[in-house]
Amino acid sequence: MSRSPLAVVANAVSSENAPALPSSPADYKTEILSGLTVALALVPEAVAFAFVAGVNPLVGLYAAFLVGLITALIGGRPGMISGATGALAVVMVSLVAEHGVEYLFATVVLMGILQVAAGIFKLGKFMRLVPHPVMLGFVNGLAIVIGLSQLEQFHDPASGGFLSGFPLVLMLGLVALTMFIIWIMPRLTRAIPAPLAAIGIVAAIVIGLGLPVPRVGDLAQISGGLPEFSVPLVPLNFETLGIILPYALILAAIGLIESLLTLNLVSEITGKRGGASQECVAQGIANVVTGFFGGMGGCAMIGQSMINVSSGGRTRLAAASAAIFLLCFILFAAPVIEQIPLAALVGVMFMVVIGTFAWNTFRVMRRVPRVDSVVIVLVTVITVLTDLATAVVAGVIVSALAYAWQNATRIGARTFRTEDGAKVYKVQGPLFFGSADGFAELFQVETDPEHVVVDFEHSRVADQSALAAIETMADRYTKAGKRLVLRHLSPDCHALLRRSGQLVVESDDDPAYGVAVDYDVQPGALGGGH
Repeated sequence: MSRSPLAVVANAVSSENAPALPSSPADYKTEILSGLTVALALVPEAVAFAFVAGVNPLVGLYAAFLVGLITALIGGRPGMISGATGALAVVMVSLVAEHGVEYLFATVVLMGILQVAAGIFKLGKFMRLVPHPVMLGFVNGLAIVIGLSQLEQFHDPASGGFLSGFPLVLMLGLVALTMFIIWIMPRLTRAIPAPLAAIGIVAAIVIGLGLPVPRVGDLAQISGGLPEFSVPLVPLNFETLGIILPYALILAAIGLIESLLTLNLVSEITGKRGGASQECVAQGIANVVTGFFGGMGGCAMIGQSMINVSSGGRTRLAAASAAIFLLCFILFAAPVIEQIPLAALVGVMFMVVIGTFAWNTFRVMRRVPRVDSVVIVLVTVITVLTDLATAVVAGVIVSALAYAWQNATRIGARTFRTEDGAKVYKVQGPLFFGSADGFAELFQVETDPEHVVVDFEHSRVADQSALAAIETMADRYTKAGKRLVLRHLSPDCHALLRRSGQLVVESDDDPAYGVAVDYDVQPGALGGGH
């Protein structure tokens, strides 16, 4: 029996898919340190995405805290990190520019309501229709996007252009040092997450030697107070709804697509299933709350999720710790956090890129069908050039069209004559909209004998176009004055025929074991018998 939406939320923390709390002090330490590492990586990302959307940096930081905390507690994938993301920020920028930040908050609330509705109606299950080539393209495209977004950290705060000369060499050297520490640290000890150790060591070197490199404080001042509840200051009328609804629909779709694809990816890595509908509800509740507390909304973040997983974070404690640490940074530790060199955080994200990109893609593309290779490249390129939602939709459409075409060419029929002179067509392959024309070409109505049998034992009637094709074929034989018998229609075909009102024959001896009765079409009428 399916659970009610309230039960989904109420039982989220004790979900059968949720790992238990850490079982030992060492595990608690690992989870909390992993959360600290993620929190440090969240700061520049949230600030940068706030700038992209055209809002105050605290709007991005509050979103990272609120969305991260709520989804950590009730989300469908323990250990997955959510917060303000670039995919949403690029959609928000025009709304903020044209109507102001209060309309953004109202849009985020409506976005959350739509996402909760998607969870209630279990729309997350449709993510299973996303083919593996699309997933590969999504992972690779997002890895490239994460890598390209780090290039912004190489800007010179003084000149406004990119770093050059010795400052650039110094920045690259510190990035390389960070990456080396992350690579070598697990070979020496696992007592501290490698990314956290790298950030700490590089920060100590920069601060201790007073090296002139960009720091978090060069992006923005991150100190602030607790987020305050406030109803968005927008007119409550249909004009406002007309403004925010299109944005809310786009943001809700992008947020859920990115979240559910990230959920699937993390589930693959950890070997534990995630709850898609539960994640939709959690993301929705998080965005509703965020909109009322002055945040820009958010969704799952693949980069930070990968940092958490690679640092040992597996339970809800790690993700919740990341959100709480982030709030502590805002309230108490801003002066310290602002001294962290951006090079250390860039090095961490570059290692995420290396770990996220599916390097076996090049080997896979040589072995899979050409269409799948095209889909992988297409989704990767569209993700980089436009946005994730467009890329995934395009990939699914191309994959679906390719699948439909392949099945359309599989329709065929083997023919033979019975002892009484009847001609039998044993149809093979699926009968649906794509193969309906090919199905019609199988029959030689003019030259066929007076008695024709069409056997669907090795076929399947899939849709209305298939039913229409059967009716058209039956009409042709009827008008030619010939007797037609349809055999081996499965129960689901029988149900389709009954719903369509075509070729329906009621019979007391209809079998109940998965093979339907013959349908006999006499000349001049659609009647039948067994």
